Amino acid sequence: MAEAIKLGFAALSTPPKGILILFCEEGLKLGPASRKLLAPSGDLLQRAAAADRFTGKAGSALNIVAPAALPVSRLIVIGVGKPAKFKSHDFVKLGGASVGRLPSTATAATIVAEFATGALKPERAADLAHGARLRAYRFDLYKTKRKEGEDPPAVAAVTIATGNPAAAQKAWTVRQAVADGALMARDLINEPANVLYPAEFARRAGALKKLGVVVDVLDVAAMKKLGMNSLLAVGQGSTHESRVVVMRWNGGKKVAPPVAFIGKGVCFDTGGISIKPAAGMEDMKGDMAGAACVTGLMHALAARKARVNAIGAIGLVENMPDGNSYRPGDILKTMSGQTIEIINTDAEGRLVLADVLHYVNTKYEPKFMIDLATLTGAIMIALGQEYAGMFGNDDRLCDRLSKVGQATGERVWRMPLGPEFDKMIDSKFADMKNTGGRFGGSITAAQLLQRFVGKTPWVHLDIAGTALGSPQSDINKSWSAGWGVRLLDTLVAEYYE
Repeated sequence: MAEAIKLGFAALSTPPKGILILFCEEGLKLGPASRKLLAPSGDLLQRAAAADRFTGKAGSALNIVAPAALPVSRLIVIGVGKPAKFKSHDFVKLGGASVGRLPSTATAATIVAEFATGALKPERAADLAHGARLRAYRFDLYKTKRKEGEDPPAVAAVTIATGNPAAAQKAWTVRQAVADGALMARDLINEPANVLYPAEFARRAGALKKLGVVVDVLDVAAMKKLGMNSLLAVGQGSTHESRVVVMRWNGGKKVAPPVAFIGKGVCFDTGGISIKPAAGMEDMKGDMAGAACVTGLMHALAARKARVNAIGAIGLVENMPDGNSYRPGDILKTMSGQTIEIINTDAEGRLVLADVLHYVNTKYEPKFMIDLATLTGAIMIALGQEYAGMFGNDDRLCDRLSKVGQATGERVWRMPLGPEFDKMIDSKFADMKNTGGRFGGSITAAQLLQRFVGKTPWVHLDIAGTALGSPQSDINKSWSAGWGVRLLDTLVAEYYE
């Protein structure tokens, strides 16, 4: 990850540097500090706004280069419309939009954190910083050449001028931990599979020990001893050995059961013997987005010292075609003792999750389990890329995730489960088969997972649409948004600390 901005907070009275960014409500309404900063320029804003027909509508902006009588190189006025009903995520998006207006050559900028009614609360100023950090992310680690005349992007020092810099900095410390967790997830997902294979992913997860996370890594021998034959079968065709990584953050009471998050970590998915078409297969380096989210979440919880006990478990494999690969028709005995007939080796993520879910459930007896997986293309047919598919056996947990999804912008939509769908994965030769046919593909995948969670409250999030080729937005210009870190951190903060 390249560092694109350096964030800081200062008092509203601090002289601005470089580029000045102000917020304007509809009708050209500015806050008192903003009006004071513009006073030396006379009616410059009004004249420029009239020429550009700028009124302060939400999403609009006015850009004035070298504004007369102002000690800044550029003035950017961003319209916020009528912000009376702005919530936290609206300020996050606004921070992202502000940084998005900076030219690539910018080295310094000041964002004045006030609306017409006055200075924003410290928490809202910190939200601006959160959005700015997410928007400024770029993954250009492997670029060695630039187009003729193209300068490398500058690292901008972005100062957020606010009424209470100390309180804003304190609020930012928590948000920075979450933002860094989301950016960690982005980095992991964007890495190519020749760099990030199971053992390397496990090594990077091990770096969380510096934050106080206990990290245990299960190798192939340990998994064989436990009977994780379903997970091991997926990876047996690869030269890169599989791993399971269990991350434990103990921030709550000793006796409190942990909350548990499980991630699918297929570091590359060819489909195995049931090989995928060549077109677009390069995107399958991101088939470990669920595991990346869980790792980023554990970073966030530890870095902000969350008052909760949490487990993050990830199953790391490569699904490759080889003489040793598992085949359609094979029957696998899972760690739980249940057997699965393989119909399609490209339905591998559920085989990985089946063993990890059972392991976490029986070893740690969690309060709930939430798994994340880029599990099915079918979920994208149903929901596109704006919502993740949510399946669960607990109404309260699903309701909480829905509310948190609306609040963070990482939205989920509940999908059905039921005995009619469950019958679709019954097998003639084993306890179940790993696909249920063409119809309801996301549902039958979730039904298989449900057979490995017992009575523990559980939610499965199918993030195939939201995590890969993520929609571009004010806070994400990356191929992957690191979807899920902010959602799940907020769930923990709101309900389980």
